[in-house]
Amino acid sequence: MRAIPFLLALILGTASAHTAIASMTPAAESTVNAPKEVVLKFSEPIELRFSTFRVMALGTGMKPEDGAKTALALKADASELANLPLTARNLAAQLRIPLKPDLKAGKYVVAWKILSEDGHPVTGQNVFTVK
Repeated sequence: MRAIPFLLALILGTASAHTAIASMTPAAESTVNAPKEVVLKFSEPIELRFSTFRVMALGTGMKPEDGAKTALALKADASELANLPLTARNLAAQLRIPLKPDLKAGKYVVAWKILSEDGHPVTGQNVFTVK
């Protein structure tokens, strides 16, 4: 009978887990030469058609959270974005976000809104700096 509470805890623990960004290149808080793309790896495959990803330069004094909110509200082809529009619409454990050529020096926010496997939206952001 001990197996039932253990299995219940395992099931509930798994069901409440949310998808996360396992790694990002360029790494969060890193300083790099202008990259050609941002690569995100997820803790589990996600449906890209239900997800939004944006990269945008942070204005002077802009907090990453505010930049992420602004970036996610923009249309995929907005001129303010540093990324090119994405075309991927499949299930993926990794995503490559192509960037516009010759990014200027400064801080950039990578923002995302993904649909977790349990149906909950997960938003987040990371920042990198171009030297």
